[in-house]
Amino acid sequence: MKALIFAAGRGERMRPLSDRIPKPLLAAGGRMLIEWQIAALVGAGIRELVINTAHHARLIEDTLGDGSRYNARIRYSREGERAEDALETLGGIVHALELLGQAPFVAVSGDIVTAFDYRNLQMPAARIAASERDAHFVLVDNPPYHSQGDMGLQGSVATMQAPWLTYANIAVFAPRLFAGASGGRKRLFPWAFELVERRRASAERFAGRWYNVGTPDDLAALDLELQRNPLSAPAA
Repeated sequence: MKALIFAAGRGERMRPLSDRIPKPLLAAGGRMLIEWQIAALVGAGIRELVINTAHHARLIEDTLGDGSRYNARIRYSREGERAEDALETLGGIVHALELLGQAPFVAVSGDIVTAFDYRNLQMPAARIAASERDAHFVLVDNPPYHSQGDMGLQGSVATMQAPWLTYANIAVFAPRLFAGASGGRKRLFPWAFELVERRRASAERFAGRWYNVGTPDDLAALDLELQRNPLSAPAA
């Protein structure tokens, strides 16, 4: 299984830090944010990584390289050179499809830090490969800044009914979903809600450590938290 890590945007709420340094390259707990994702994916046996880039694209590519030092293979889906060139999440997937292949793939933001074990996605990916579902979403309890949530969960099926949970920016998708899709700048949501409404998406609630790093204050708080309470990736 391959993974797409979203790293193309500027991270507007992280400015001015993200003006000079791409948000995924900002550090907390002794690692760049995106390195937490790389370590977790590789620890789960997912070593074929695609990273989309636009804002400071060359800096990201030069910093992370081909992935060999992470025991991974990294390929880049270059969307441009500026923040304005970023294609958002849905557009980024469509642009990267050629690199992602035909099997279900993981899609994850490069600016979250979590203890989620990506090995848990193997079974949902198998169901997607068998066409039983088209997508799988990882959900978390609603954080204070997103109290309304995104979708509900009934058993293992994502629904548009309460009680609401928040999309954790971790998913598995079937490439067939995007076959023939037009390119351009498009967000994954609300497009993906159609899958939920048609009951074509499974989901799971993750109750462990999960941090969505949006602002400089978030970054500083996470850095302190990780120094006090380190987070370890699963062993490969």
